[in-house]
Amino acid sequence: MKQLLNHFLSWQKNIAKLILSLAIMIFVSSVFTVPALATGVYNIPNLTSDTWIVDEADLISRFNEGKISTAFDELAKQTGNEVRIVTIRRLDYGETPESFTKALFEKWFPTKEAQANQTLLTIDSVTNGTAIITGDRVKSIMSDDIAQSVASETVLVPLRKGNKYNQALLDAQSRLVTVLSGEPDPGPPEVTDDVQVEGTFTKAEETDRGNATAWVVGLLIAATVIPMATYYIYLVFQPSSEGNKE
Repeated sequence: MKQLLNHFLSWQKNIAKLILSLAIMIFVSSVFTVPALATGVYNIPNLTSDTWIVDEADLISRFNEGKISTAFDELAKQTGNEVRIVTIRRLDYGETPESFTKALFEKWFPTKEAQANQTLLTIDSVTNGTAIITGDRVKSIMSDDIAQSVASETVLVPLRKGNKYNQALLDAQSRLVTVLSGEPDPGPPEVTDDVQVEGTFTKAEETDRGNATAWVVGLLIAATVIPMATYYIYLVFQPSSEGNKE
């Protein structure tokens, strides 16, 4: 009986070690996988003539992506003004939407001439941060104030109503195409009282971290309880000293 309990105790210790190892792996994974999802300018592919949207954050439905791309393509053919939208899930450490957009703008359009009729709008889905940059010729048609309004109002109002990314990008496309076609600016969407200043929705990374924390806590508890339970079982079934003397 004693030998059987010793085998059982050894097996339980190995299980406890395995549980601790799993807890450590989950903790490390939850901490260090987030930076791996960060996007830098070097992650964005080179621009092609038929690229109007780079949806790295996977925010837009295929139908709406096609609709927006068609509108931008027609705008380019009719006016020579070109618009690109880039969505990213997370910025590199120390990067801002503005610095990212500027760097990508210069990567895709390295000269002043190439930049002249270009507009680039970016969205970071983790913070819902936005930025826009335009070329010199575009500025004569669409002022910097209007461009900033597109990024900070036209895009953000639908996001504050519940992260409606498709609606936000469709609204941005409509306003940009209208202004860059030489028509009067329709202005930003009307803000109603039910707009939330700060979103109350749990972000994906917060949910992931919460789940990881729960797993780690559960495994640590198991790693503590199992050896203790085994020890008490061992004490219960261990022959008494008086019995051994007999």
